[in-house]
Amino acid sequence: MLAILLAAATASSCLAAPAPTPAALMRAAAASPADAPQAMPVIHTEGTLPHTGIHDRSAAAMRDFSHMLDLALAWRDGGDRPSLDRLAVYLSAWTQTYKPSFDPIDETGFGDVIAAYDVTAADLPPDVARQTRDFLRRLATGYLDQMDAHRGDPHGVWSNNWQSHRVKLAVLASVALHDDVLFRRARAAFVQQLSINVTPGGEVIDFGERDALHYVTYDLEPLTLAAVAARRRGDDWLTLRGRDGQTLAAALDWLLPYAEGKRHHDEFVHSSVPFDAARARAGLPGFAGPWDPTTAKNLYWTASLLDPRYTAVARTLSPTPPHSLWAYARPCER
Repeated sequence: MLAILLAAATASSCLAAPAPTPAALMRAAAASPADAPQAMPVIHTEGTLPHTGIHDRSAAAMRDFSHMLDLALAWRDGGDRPSLDRLAVYLSAWTQTYKPSFDPIDETGFGDVIAAYDVTAADLPPDVARQTRDFLRRLATGYLDQMDAHRGDPHGVWSNNWQSHRVKLAVLASVALHDDVLFRRARAAFVQQLSINVTPGGEVIDFGERDALHYVTYDLEPLTLAAVAARRRGDDWLTLRGRDGQTLAAALDWLLPYAEGKRHHDEFVHSSVPFDAARARAGLPGFAGPWDPTTAKNLYWTASLLDPRYTAVARTLSPTPPHSLWAYARPCER
């Protein structure tokens, strides 16, 4: 049985692209966003425009998250000890300073922090590893408790892309912590999100609300990454079914003709959310005009880890996968 589970977990967990070289990993790790960790007690960009409130400071601080993953990969795959030492400093600063708000849009970037911990957990200083585990457990438990408390809540944030990002964070943390109880709860949350967010034909509710493929990708990216993480537990979530037969595969296939350029869509024309119009007026890219298929490149490279048939479209959107995916994958054998 164990062999079967391991085969299922690794069957498609390879990227059809060359892995970053040690030199490339070193360069990425050296590109620090600041001289020291920019840890804040709270971050907030959701629902705000640039240059308002703490948006800009938060956006700058959140660059630490991808940097932490760069440091982790430089240690794991490049053997760079200073990168591991620097990662420990960053993890210590953020997990001591930050107080989870449980706003999944603000906190979705913590997925990179979880991945950074996951690939270095055995090598971190014991006190930093313990402190990070405690933080991730609070994060996952808090999100799962919220989702349980709001089951059936009619407000859109409990069924739209917000919920997908909650699910992602809970799944990634439960897998990184090797916590069976949290993982079972996160799996149930994933199934529930399929049931309320995706139609049997594959359309997500965000498309109807926002009239934008931007939000289709933003909804599916976290669910797809969650499914990739679940593969490590021997679970196939690509074809896992919701209450009425909904699947992640159907949702990815619904978007596929647009990603391939066979269908086109003008974004946000009939959105029901006033903030979308405000972002269009502010000139933020992607909030008016034709949808740019290349914005789905990360989604389909991630999906290629679940099913290699998505590799072809991923390559047309970008010749290389996002750097962060190497935390979850190995190069495919040739």
